[in-house]
Amino acid sequence: QAQLVESGGGVVQAGDSLRLSCAAPPRAVMWYTMGWFRQALGKEREFVAAIARSGHTRYNEEVVKGRFTISRDNSRNTVYLQMSSLKPEETAVYYCAAAQPGNPSGEARSYEKWGKGTQVTVSS
Repeated sequence: QAQLVESGGGVVQAGDSLRLSCAAPPRAVMWYTMGWFRQALGKEREFVAAIARSGHTRYNEEVVKGRFTISRDNSRNTVYLQMSSLKPEETAVYYCAAAQPGNPSGEARSYEKWGKGTQVTVSS
């Protein structure tokens, strides 16, 4: 059973970079499709990026616009979200999620396991 633990959140200034990590149980990262979502206060959860076990990635291009990169390290059972040029409107709780193997989905309902999230605050 996948237990996901996010870390790396914090308070940064607009334009800064931040790398989020998602620690997963052994072999989960290499098996599941892993995704990142975010939820700002008072808003719906929003897809950010996902990576399949094949390595195929998918991004919410309206959000990312080439600024974020999802990756994984199977040896560390960890998925990363590298974010750059952060904006104040990207202040949110960022969640890691795991879905059954397949093409990376942008739909939250496709993901079975969720972490508790890590807060990212971008100040102007």
